[in-house]
Amino acid sequence: MTDAVSGLPRLVATDLDGTLVRSDETVSPESARVLAELDRRGIPVVFVTARPLRWMDELWSMVGAHGLAVVSNGAILYDVTRREVREVVGIDREAGLRLVEAIARAVPTAGFAIERVDGLRQDERFVDIHRADGALRGALADLWDTTAVKLLVQDLEADPHIFREAVVSAVGDNAVATWSVDHLVEISAPGITKAATLARVAAGLGVDAADVIAFGDMPNDLAMLGWAGTSYAMANAHPDVLALADHVAPANDDHGVARVLADVFSVNWPPPPPIC
Repeated sequence: MTDAVSGLPRLVATDLDGTLVRSDETVSPESARVLAELDRRGIPVVFVTARPLRWMDELWSMVGAHGLAVVSNGAILYDVTRREVREVVGIDREAGLRLVEAIARAVPTAGFAIERVDGLRQDERFVDIHRADGALRGALADLWDTTAVKLLVQDLEADPHIFREAVVSAVGDNAVATWSVDHLVEISAPGITKAATLARVAAGLGVDAADVIAFGDMPNDLAMLGWAGTSYAMANAHPDVLALADHVAPANDDHGVARVLADVFSVNWPPPPPIC
């Protein structure tokens, strides 16, 4: 669980939405100050998220000088300090269109989109509830001209459980299907999960899984929480996450990640406000 010298974790990995980020889509000032203190002490904090790059700009300042981020469920490794993509492992056109065909046979009412490094591409059935700027719409066979970091499958009317089961069955071992919200399944390339990419980050830093403390709230965090030496489910987490994790942290709206980290690393809580 910890390194032999300090007895403390050597790397922090945290999901964002529902975990570090509050319901109002902000990170509290108190949480930001705890992260800043860990960065000052040289402890890497890695954001590990399903979010696309285009949703991350306002959060990069909290990563600090030791910053790497695992984005799009593990498909992108991002160098926060240099503001550049370090690694992309995605789904190519031919494999992706085969997945679309298989899923469409199983779920004829599904809509599809692909998330790329440069933004979203959608078919005519996909409803972009976030209204991504510059998102193109049309047949995926025409729009899929470069590697996609994720294939998104949506059905706003179907029973969420039945829908997920149908998509997962259609995908089989040809890709990794997971989810963090109802009515949407996110599909990554074979072997790509939050855990797989985080493990490569940790290895590059010389950190063993046993020395990682990780936080999450939804089923797409399960692999990461199972891999990390110490795992926390948020109090607001999905039941499967609560069942797997070693510990339970206070809810995301109660600064849960920061409160646990303050306790583990002996940071004052609440942290003092900045001196003006």
